[in-house]
Amino acid sequence: NYPNPFNPSTTIEFATTRRGPVQLKVYDLLGAEVTTIVDRNIDAGHHSISFNASDLRSGVYVYRLETEGKTFSRRMVVMK
Repeated sequence: NYPNPFNPSTTIEFATTRRGPVQLKVYDLLGAEVTTIVDRNIDAGHHSISFNASDLRSGVYVYRLETEGKTFSRRMVVMK
C-alpha cells in the first residue's frame, strides 16, 4: 500500500490472472477483523483499491488479500 504510513487514506494495489473471488480484509494486531474492503468476484488484471481509515485509531494494522487460492498479508501504519 502507499503511502505507508498514511492518514486518512491509502491505496492497495494487486493483480489477478483470472476472474474469481477476492477478499481483502483489515485486522488489528490482536487478529480481530476491523473491516472488509473487498469481498466479491473481480475480473483479471491490475486493481487499485482506496482504503479510508478515518474511523481507525493510530497504530499498526494488517491487511490480508485472498485470491486464486493464495493469501498475502502486509502491514500498514495509520498515523493521526
